[in-house]
Parts: sequence; C-alpha cells; structure tokens
Amino acid sequence: MLIVTTEHISGKEMEMLGLVKGSTIQTVNALRDIGAGLRTLVGGELKKYNEMMDNAREIATQRMIEEARKLGADAIVSVRYASSSIMQSAAEIMVYGTAVRLR
Repeated sequence: MLIVTTEHISGKEMEMLGLVKGSTIQTVNALRDIGAGLRTLVGGELKKYNEMMDNAREIATQRMIEEARKLGADAIVSVRYASSSIMQSAAEIMVYGTAVRLR
C-alpha cells in the first residue's frame, strides 16, 4: 500500500474511495511511568515513551491500511497523524487519509 502525505501521486490518476482511519490508545506500565517522572527532574529522552508512541503509530497505520484494503484501495493520500492525551501516561494516536484506486 502506497501511503503519502501529498494530495496527489505524480503521474497517476486516482479514483477517490473515501476516508480511512486507524487509531489506538497506548500506555506504559506504572513502574516505567514513575521512572519517566524521575527522568523529568534531570532531563533527557524518555525512551520507553518513544517506543510506546512508535508502536502506537504502527498499530494505527496498520488499522488504516486494513480499512483501505477493504475499499479496494491501492494507495492512501493526504495522510495525517494526530495525538492526544487521554489520561496520565496514556495517549491516543490517530492516522487518517483518503483511500484511492490508482489508474
């Protein structure tokens, strides 16, 4: 599945099939959250949170791709990611775009 952030794919005509999306809510365990809280006192990268967000983006993207496949899409254009805090230590990642069939 071709996934792009642009509205068009150079050299291709497209049939728009509709909006597709994927999302997930992820969290880290409480002990890691305490460790991350301590890390904020001294500064530095929160690696476990980075891993959590990378995993969340991958899960959300795969869910979006599955929706696009059900529509018979070859590609997804205008892809955007968004995140929001659901509660302390939990975040939602959402990805959305337009499913298209290439001609």
